[in-house]
Amino acid sequence: MDTPGPFEARYVAFLETIANLRPSVHRYCSRMTGSVFDGEDVVQEALFQAYRMLDSFDDSRPLAPWLFRIAHNRCIDFLRRREVRSEAETAVLEPDWIAPVDPPGPALGRAIEHLVMALAPKERACVLLKDVFDYSLEETAELIGSTEGGVKSALKRGRSKLDSLPSRSGAPPLENSEASRLLRLYVERFNRRDWDGIRELITADARLLVADRFEGPLADAPYFGRYESLTKPWQMALGNVEGRPTVIALRQANGQWIAHGIVRVEVSEDSITRVVDYSHCPWVLAAAHPLVVQVS
Repeated sequence: MDTPGPFEARYVAFLETIANLRPSVHRYCSRMTGSVFDGEDVVQEALFQAYRMLDSFDDSRPLAPWLFRIAHNRCIDFLRRREVRSEAETAVLEPDWIAPVDPPGPALGRAIEHLVMALAPKERACVLLKDVFDYSLEETAELIGSTEGGVKSALKRGRSKLDSLPSRSGAPPLENSEASRLLRLYVERFNRRDWDGIRELITADARLLVADRFEGPLADAPYFGRYESLTKPWQMALGNVEGRPTVIALRQANGQWIAHGIVRVEVSEDSITRVVDYSHCPWVLAAAHPLVVQVS
């Protein structure tokens, strides 16, 4: 947002209007970027861009392809930035672990979404849009700014590579680091409602993003007070998503603790520098795989 703080009412209303499209847009961005977290960050950027461009949108056309095209362009920008930042990060494009739900093959389906990270961005986009999201060749070409011939070529290359991928299994190793130690302290103090103790872990200029609700300095946000005022039983737990230590917000239902949302806590050296709370974005939790929760 241009001005840090609570998101303006018109923008929140826009997000509610396109709520039915959010899970599929997030699903696409997550597979393009290789992470449910990076995917949602890209979605947030794309939706704010779409909101600012609403006046130029031809409302006689369907909304979904328009949003997908904006999101696709944001994904490509993200991948280019990541490649420029570090050659090491581009290794994520060829992960050393994959845990498909179904065997790969012509039917594709959800399993293929985890395998497409081995493809180049254009091939990845074409396979996802055509074979997973069921867009036509013409629609796929329009979404990615290509031609039908270009899409056909990318699909042929992508499908051929997927067919030749070796069988892989396993899961990423759990991290054991200073970040894990800080997250453990964060969770323990959060559950004790020890807000002063949490602030000792956080830098003075730490940032907060409550997805779909607020962005700005954590020091100026009523974030902890909002959790303290909740009437339904809740607690935080350590978790692991995509091999990253994560905080999981839990709610109690029928005597059991149920994962309600994911909170990404970013650490630099020995302090917390940013908190991103996705509790208002249930599609992020739904897409998190594998998800490990440690309930004390």
